[in-house]
Amino acid sequence: MKNILVTGATGCVGSNLIAALLERGYTVRAFHREHSNLLALQGLDVEHRTGDVRDKDSLRRAMEGCDTVFHAAALVSFWKKKYQEQYDVNVIGTRNIINVSLKVGIEKLIHTSSVAALGYRLDGKLIDEMTPYNWGPNIGYRYTKHLAELEVLNGVSKGLHAVILNPSVIIGPRDVYVHGGQIVRDIKRGRIPIYVRGGMNIVSVHDVVTGHLAAVEHGRSGERYILAGMNFTHKEVFDVAAKVVGGRAPRIRIPVRSAQFAARMFDFIGEVTNKQPWVTSDLISGAGKCNWYTAEKAERELGYHPSSVEDAMRETYEWYVEKKMI
Repeated sequence: MKNILVTGATGCVGSNLIAALLERGYTVRAFHREHSNLLALQGLDVEHRTGDVRDKDSLRRAMEGCDTVFHAAALVSFWKKKYQEQYDVNVIGTRNIINVSLKVGIEKLIHTSSVAALGYRLDGKLIDEMTPYNWGPNIGYRYTKHLAELEVLNGVSKGLHAVILNPSVIIGPRDVYVHGGQIVRDIKRGRIPIYVRGGMNIVSVHDVVTGHLAAVEHGRSGERYILAGMNFTHKEVFDVAAKVVGGRAPRIRIPVRSAQFAARMFDFIGEVTNKQPWVTSDLISGAGKCNWYTAEKAERELGYHPSSVEDAMRETYEWYVEKKMI
């Protein structure tokens, strides 16, 4: 690994990965759209390459001379009106990455997927890499991440060395698009008045970055590795966040069916106003389920060891304060 391209460079994973690679002395190109928000790359002396994963020519120009690609670009949205764009970016974009990688001779590709591409379990056991996708085609983000993995595996069948990584809900600085960091901001502002039963897994972005670096050295081609942190109930997540940032955690638990009904109402409002609602039915698709994961495979094969989620929340909050985003 000498010359590296990182797609999705302005996102939370991409920007933190670039910072870690530069610190280790690698030559890095940051691939992003022409008008992307560059706040997450502020202070990083990295070579910028503009383009779009939907444009194979811009990808080819960016990849030429590189031996390693970290593909972290994706459109994260839980609004059904974004589905076509999401499909184009997450699926067609990944297909383009694979095809161009094969043409220019990329030695290793590390694909940032998500635990959203895995299925759910109802037997109380932890979700692992062998849990098949079973959410169906109606949840855009989950489905497109699943389809993107199939594109990667197709590339592997053609001779590409590619490793798939499945991080859980990521918390960390440089989250300029406010994905996992929304928990921190909303709890600080007291904007989460209720919660539902079920749970999620939270992981520090620094652990995700460490997992990416380890995957280059030790990841087996065609394999996926869950990069998980700590399993929480929803209430535990909010309580921990409130304690760390001095915010207000919800105290009222409502039935899952009530949350689903409210989400459908917000879906309708979003359709009428053409504005993305705060809550959607896709977003709460996992409500009531304990979406808990094990990183045992990554620990065994990559030497992966998750760190403190509380520290990650604190660092995220401090970064938002510094950048006047909270």
